[in-house]
Amino acid sequence: MKTPYLRREEEVKTAHGYTWSDYYSWIHQSNCLEILRDKTKLNPEVRKYLEEDNAFTEKNMSDTKGLQKLLFKEIEGRIKLEDESLKFKDQRYEYWSKTTKEGNYTKYLRKKFGEDKVETYWDGDVEAKGKKFFNTGDITVSNDDKILAYSIDDKGSEYFTIFVRNLSDGKIIGEPITETAGGITWAYDDKSFFYSKLDKLHRPRQIFQHILGTSPEEDKLIYNETDERFTASFYLTSDENYYMISASEHTTSEMYYIHKDDKNLKPKLFIKREEGVQYSINSWAGYFWMNTNKDAEDFKVARCPHENINQWEDFIPAKSGTLIGGLTFLKDWIVRSEVSNALSKIYVRDIKTNKEEELIITEEKVISPGISLMQKNKDTDWIRIGYDSPKTPSRFFDYNIKTKEKKLVKEQIVPSGHNGNDYIVERLEVEGHDGYLIPITITRHKKTKLDGSAHVLQYGYGSYGMSSPINFSSSRLSLINRDIIWVTCHIRGGLERGMAHWRAGKMLNKKNTFSDFISCSKYLIEKKYTSKKKIIIFGGSAGGLLTSNVVNQIPNLLLGAIMAVPFCDNLTTNMDHSLPLSLGELREFADAKNNKKHFEYIRSYAPYDNLEKKDYPHILITTSLSDSRVLFDEPTKYCAKLRYLKTDNNLLFLKCEMDAGHSGKSGRTSAIEEVAFDYAFALKISGKLDT
Repeated sequence: MKTPYLRREEEVKTAHGYTWSDYYSWIHQSNCLEILRDKTKLNPEVRKYLEEDNAFTEKNMSDTKGLQKLLFKEIEGRIKLEDESLKFKDQRYEYWSKTTKEGNYTKYLRKKFGEDKVETYWDGDVEAKGKKFFNTGDITVSNDDKILAYSIDDKGSEYFTIFVRNLSDGKIIGEPITETAGGITWAYDDKSFFYSKLDKLHRPRQIFQHILGTSPEEDKLIYNETDERFTASFYLTSDENYYMISASEHTTSEMYYIHKDDKNLKPKLFIKREEGVQYSINSWAGYFWMNTNKDAEDFKVARCPHENINQWEDFIPAKSGTLIGGLTFLKDWIVRSEVSNALSKIYVRDIKTNKEEELIITEEKVISPGISLMQKNKDTDWIRIGYDSPKTPSRFFDYNIKTKEKKLVKEQIVPSGHNGNDYIVERLEVEGHDGYLIPITITRHKKTKLDGSAHVLQYGYGSYGMSSPINFSSSRLSLINRDIIWVTCHIRGGLERGMAHWRAGKMLNKKNTFSDFISCSKYLIEKKYTSKKKIIIFGGSAGGLLTSNVVNQIPNLLLGAIMAVPFCDNLTTNMDHSLPLSLGELREFADAKNNKKHFEYIRSYAPYDNLEKKDYPHILITTSLSDSRVLFDEPTKYCAKLRYLKTDNNLLFLKCEMDAGHSGKSGRTSAIEEVAFDYAFALKISGKLDT
């Protein structure tokens, strides 16, 4: 089968005194957001090319079909297909969810206190029947347990339609509400709910109230955000006395509050937005509680009485290099989290004595801990705690804060068997190009030799202040058990070491993200975890910006790269402020459109613009036609230009899902198939097809 080549058509671009040519920009359509709703509007020539590329990828991966089936069987075999979540006690019902062996989607159940009858009030498999793609944005029952509101995206475009259903007879109430962001928040009196509407550029900037039994056309606009960089969201406070509206972009936020008894629903400004200042508000025990980075780079918690929102006092002071998280309230206790050196800790405070202590769940050091409430009634000493780690499946305990009694109530079962003692987890630090220490988490099989013979799957993200998780993944064992060491790099751009760690990897410091990752690659070779040409790098979305940049810089060190929905034509996207995310990211990636210095900096590292005539490693690129976050244009252009320029005979595959969104196809089976495909590619280029 011939290699597909995308037609070249020169467009001469100019900006800030620079001129350059883009030969593949013609595939971008001005009505690109319409394609998210209606795929028939896609340029037929582009559709034909994508189909040819998919066929080319499938043909050249045909020798992995047996391996893909084996990987699917392995991964599925590590999942307890028939499973139930732990129950949450509401006011009158216990609520929980379950999955079945035959199904692809979750079912939600409930049981009334004192009764044996179990009611399935949501069956994802029934709702998804006949749909090529199916995703829920929210599934929420009214406070009185009578009405179900839910939102569905059946294209992958993240345009969610809200439906309301009477739980007593299963009938739909009223008309659907279209083009929402998906979130639904019930009013305290259950007569209405609140939601965000997407604007013409797919941005949630308006909050509406929908009163049950009325037409969506009559819905009341509660809040309208006028700054196009900001989006709006809505939530409830812990004491159930206030509605909160958050207007925010990646670095700045502003809060409004509405008392539940305010019939006019008029939002009151809490603290006026200030560039670079983030804060969130909760309400409990007569106080407003604020988690903020105002005069506290890594955040602090302050509080003020309801009667005087200007009378703030610090409650949890700032600690340099330690990210202070928000609070979970019980009648007598406050539970909170903090993160330092890419590790999370949980603390419990006695409200009466104001004494605080760390809650130690396990002796294991490199873990992802978490807490949740067990019931709606907060007059309790019990909470639910849990953790997992790269080698330990998740474990959940009911925990009594007062007596410290701990009961194991659920443990992630790996049906095909798992022994955590077969694996070694290491937390190391790598010195970066400027002396900065970069945390890395390494997971390997104890039998894997550290003599340079092993392959490495090196993962990274490093954007938006999002920290890379250090959790258990049963699917990764299919690589680790085949002598591929999994390495997660906690590079700058995330929040693993506080706000300074993020700040040093964004805007005009973005290159630190890439340099950190490259320093990790070199370290892994130096310390004999692997060798040159045995590293496969992997990242998705903004992690795809990372991987597509790194292959430009160190192709000689890499065996391959897996780029999932990669943000690889970031200069073009950054300069197009009509796209859904561009304006909201100007404080993350800078503003190439309006600032020459920003333009020059972004252009100097933009993966698409820096592709060259040279050898590249093996590369698999995946994208989705209905992705609203990273349009399919970017990876498609990137692959076409790379295919035209590269001087090697290494594999270069583009795989475009025609019925999927940013997170890929929907349903458990499809999700496993996608992982199996990616892993089969990694094993193919590693010479492990028969393992």
